[in-house]
Amino acid sequence: MAPVTRLFDETEIARRVDKLAREIAAALSGDFIVVGLLKGSFVFVADLIRALDRNGLTPRVEFIRLSSYGHARESSGEVRLIGDVPADIAGRQALLVDDIADTGRSLAFARTLLEGRGAARVWTCALIDKPSRREIEFSADFIGFTIDDVFVVGYGIDYAEDYRHLPYIGVID
Repeated sequence: MAPVTRLFDETEIARRVDKLAREIAAALSGDFIVVGLLKGSFVFVADLIRALDRNGLTPRVEFIRLSSYGHARESSGEVRLIGDVPADIAGRQALLVDDIADTGRSLAFARTLLEGRGAARVWTCALIDKPSRREIEFSADFIGFTIDDVFVVGYGIDYAEDYRHLPYIGVID
């Protein structure tokens, strides 16, 4: 595995997740479902739902799996759904959570899927935002960190399925 330079340590991530939960709690209320995009968001979703609970929210949690990277550093440009969307999304608010918003394709694709299944409203949240990589017009409702166009790993984010275990977010050297 290649060396990794820390970009955000565990403490910085925890503080930002707590702040995001407060921002989300101020915007969303009542019954909603958190829909995490697998695999990259699983660590972020776990920390975020606990932070949401500390802010008085009790969302249900579901996951959907999309694929556009495979084992490459660049998106193929084609987003594929692996499996299906949650069956009980109709009429409910959803908070769609992903690890990174870069091209915008995955979050836009997933939002369209949930809206097509009757979600009352779909909010979007990304831990990392890389606006310089946008290929389509897309802005997440809630953003953890905005970064330049560097390849990051850790905190659930991988490169060819490696590095997910790191407790921090770093740049591959």
